[in-house]
Parts: sequence; structure tokens; C-alpha cells
Amino acid sequence: MVSRSEKHTDVVIVGFGWVGAIMARELTQAGLNVVALERGPRRDTWPQGAYPSSIDELTHNTRHALFLQPSQSTVTVRHRESDVAAPYRQLAAFLPGTGVGGAGLHWSGCHWRISPAELRLRSHYEERYGKDFIPQDMTIQDWGVSYEELEPHFAFAESVFGTSGQAYKVNGKIVGDGNPFDADRSTPFPLPAMKNTYSAELYSKAAAECGYHPFRIPSANASQAYTNPYGCQMGACTFCGFCSGYACYNYSKASPNVNIFPALERESRFELRAECDVLKVETDSSGKKATGVIYRTSKGEEVRQTADIVILASFAYNNPYLLLLSRIGQPYDPKTGEGTVGRNFVYQNESGVTLFFGQDKFTNPFIGAGGNGVAIDDFNADNFDHGPLGFVGGAPIWVNQAGSKPISSATVPKGTPQWGAHWKKAVKDNFQHTISIHAHGTNMAFRDCYLSLDPTYSDTAGRPLLRITFNWHDNDVKMIRYVTDRMADIGRAMKPESMSIETKEFGEEFDLRHYQTTHIAGGAIMGTSPKDSVVNRYLQHWEVPNLFVIGSSAFPQGIGYNPTGTVAALAYWSAKAIRERYLKSPGPMVQA
Repeated sequence: MVSRSEKHTDVVIVGFGWVGAIMARELTQAGLNVVALERGPRRDTWPQGAYPSSIDELTHNTRHALFLQPSQSTVTVRHRESDVAAPYRQLAAFLPGTGVGGAGLHWSGCHWRISPAELRLRSHYEERYGKDFIPQDMTIQDWGVSYEELEPHFAFAESVFGTSGQAYKVNGKIVGDGNPFDADRSTPFPLPAMKNTYSAELYSKAAAECGYHPFRIPSANASQAYTNPYGCQMGACTFCGFCSGYACYNYSKASPNVNIFPALERESRFELRAECDVLKVETDSSGKKATGVIYRTSKGEEVRQTADIVILASFAYNNPYLLLLSRIGQPYDPKTGEGTVGRNFVYQNESGVTLFFGQDKFTNPFIGAGGNGVAIDDFNADNFDHGPLGFVGGAPIWVNQAGSKPISSATVPKGTPQWGAHWKKAVKDNFQHTISIHAHGTNMAFRDCYLSLDPTYSDTAGRPLLRITFNWHDNDVKMIRYVTDRMADIGRAMKPESMSIETKEFGEEFDLRHYQTTHIAGGAIMGTSPKDSVVNRYLQHWEVPNLFVIGSSAFPQGIGYNPTGTVAALAYWSAKAIRERYLKSPGPMVQA
């Protein structure tokens, strides 16, 4: 029961990660009063990033100090509709963020732009390969926005993040040895590309020898000291190897806490409330206008916050979860294909090759940075001919040496015992002499992969848990096996003593027990029609025009790249539309 109401505000934002910080900065600059509500605690570079406690692997990678714990909030998972979903009780496959900064505090730093073809994926494939090429149960679709429209926002996001990289083409002119498959850019990267590790150099040489096009990964780890447009400062990365899962003690990795929050703290129109868990979005009697939110404090008190504009900016699956709880929009029904909320849930489809070298080749795997490395894009997006291959999607292939940790870096050849003296010897013999290559693959949307409310399990507030129905399809396996074969070709060209290949087999089911990525998307997707999307091209809810739902939940299908760069560009794109269009004439910005 609601015990009190806070003073009305112009905008309330649910979640304070990258999206929440971007929207708060943009809308306070437009003269609006903004309240941001974050479920987790206050966090910042200090004390969470204070050295040396910030690089404690047991605390952060093993016990997941910066992540949302299942005891606080969890989901249920099943492979198919006929299964009974079980609660996700131990963090493993994906690691949701919580606290101020969200996943943006502990992400790795790979900062990509989506390819133009992927923004109009269904149209592109149908035009190139014909309508029959796409499987009937695959529900991929166009995003409703073009690369040309997003490009200025990609550029500005990179300037905010202090992104390091080497462009290939700027304003139609080739300027360097960047990714030749990249779309044209309006500006170079703000900072020079990071230096390569030895493993990345070996991979780059071998990939080129195989006829591919290696380039340095765009990285939100600063290659040198930098001050962004908001006046926020970054220090040069020292390749300490503690990025993913950690707050950067050196202010070198872009995060909302480092790159935006210091400017927001000086803004009188902005208020951040931590440890405020939003329970639902409220609407008026018509159901067509959001009036605010109800949230629960750490003391268990329920509070109403009214606002003229409501922005959902929380973790990928939490956005559609709040819509389902709030009964905003029609839940998706996989049997009929009707409804949109929860539709097109997608993940990331990965594989890897590990190379083992002799004792005379030292790879120094403890050196690294989250966004450091060399990649090829020859098999990403539609940069290769899918026609004879019979699958949709692809993957960048990279050596991304992020820094091996003391506990989790026990990489040994297949056949090694899992414990005992022989295992210890294998760890010692191989630690300094291994290189890992990864494919970071797409996951296409399918009719039977979706989000819904669980009918059995509930949380401490009495709300049904979110239920994830997800499994791999033959398309996923075909794609990742093909790309893995290409990855193995490069591995052989690097002349290791032995090589271990890990990829999916046909019929293999989604396994929650092992970490893959936290790159979850879909469930509140964007599009060109309310019949098959939750939000329009500006991330505005089709039915409730003063409600905006922003994040990777808007992705209609999975992409090969890490999602953060595209999420940030979409946030700036939506903020621009709110500032320049919605505030002048509140209401739908796209007619259904």
C-alpha cells in the first residue's frame, strides 16, 4: 500500500545506467526537472573502484559484488512452452547489473556501431536472398530507424565515452586501417586506438594471411587522458586487466559514473534516489497516459512519484517486465502471434577456439583491457554471401585479451583432469602460453522465444517473476559452426602446438550453468507498426505516448556486436526527439 507521494516532477526515469544517465543529462539540459530511481545502491569509482580492493577477483568475479543477486530479484527459465520454468537461483549465464551506473559500471568497454544492414534486417535479406530465405518461425524485422539518422548520435556518444579507435572512412574519405566493412563516419574516434597485446598482433598477422581484414576493436577504455564534452575527465588505461565485472580504479573505462554523473550532480534540476525499486508504472483511467510510478524503498515503504513523462531505462528484460506488471500493452502470445510485450527475446550466440603454444612463446594473458584487441568483420552482419549457407546472421571474430584473472584463468587442453596434480601442472604449463579467439555471434528472434509472467513463482513484493522461454535453433547452430570453422582456420595459421574448439551441436539446449554474455535484448522492441512492436522509431510507446522504453529491450533481434554503443545512440536519438518534437506538441510522434 502506498504510504506517501513525492512532489510531482516533469520526468521520472526508472534505472540509472547508461540510458538513465544520458536521458537525465539531455532532459535537464532542456529545462526539465528529472527524478531518477535506481533499484540498487549508490556506487562510484570511489569506494567501489578504490585500489586495491576493487581488483579482488573473489569478491567481484566469483561472488559478483556489483551484480544483482538472485536473492534480491530473479527470473524463471524454461526451454519450451511445454516445460515448467524453474527459478534462476545462481548467477552464471548472464549477470544483470544493479546500483548507480548499472551494467555500465562493470562492462568491458567494447564500443561498437551497428551496421546499416542490421537496422533493416528483414528487408535487406528479402531483397538480397528472397523472402523464402528467412525461416517461417523466425520473427526478425526492421528497426524503423536508419544508420544515417543514428550516425550523429553514435558520434556524440563516442565523444562522451572517450572511445579509442581507428576509423576507416570519414566523410567518404579513407583515413586509416580501420574496419573496411564499417559504414561512413562523420568524425574520427575521439582517441587513438589502443596498443595491441602480443596475442592480438599474432592474430592480426594470421587473419591477414588468411585473406581477411583485421582491425583494432573500438574501445571505451581511454588510450590517453581525455576530457569529454560534459567536462568529465578520464585517465589513460594501464592494461591492468580488471575491466569486466569491476569498477575501474583508474577512471580509464567509460561508465555513467565517470562520464556523465559528475556533470549531473551539479544540475539543480536533477535528483537521484538509490535503493528505490520500481514496482509498476501507473496510468490514468483511460490507460493511455502514464501518471508516474510506484516504488519501494529499502525500508519497505511504498511511494508514489508522479510525472509528466515516464522513461523506462532499466536492464534489458526488466523494461518489458515492468510493462507486463503494469498491464501496459498486450502480452505476446506465441500460439497466435498476437500481442507485442515480451516478443522477440534474444541473447548472444558465442563460440571459441583456444590455442596452446610451446614454452618459448609467452602471451602474458594477465595484461589486457576490456575493449582491447583485434577483430575481423568478414563474417559479421551480411558482409559475406549467406545464399549457399542456409542461415541468417553472423559474428565478428576477435582476440579480445581482457586480462586473465588468478582464479578463473585456468585454461588447460582438453583431456586434462579436472583436479589434482595433473590439473595443477597443466595450469602452470599453459597459463603463459595460450591465446583465445572468440566469435561474438548474432541470435535471431524466433516465434517461441519470449518473455511472460510466471504463473507459479513470485517475489517478495508478491509480484509474479518474469519467465524467460528460450532455446537455441538450428539457425543459431549453423551460423556459429560456420563461423567457428573460419576461426579455426585463423588459429591454425597461428601455428599452435594444439587447439581446442568449443561450439554448439545441433540439438544442444541453452545452458544456464556457464557464463556466455549479459547481452540480452528484445521484449519491448521498436518497429514501424504497433502490430509487431511495443515502441515506435523514437522509442515512444505506441499506446501510451508519454511513456518511453529505451535500452536493448528495443532490439528486434540480436546483433553480432556488444549492444552498448547502439543503446547509447538510441538514447540520444530518443532524447533529441523528445526535446525537439514531443515537448512542443505532446502526443504520438508517429501515427499508428
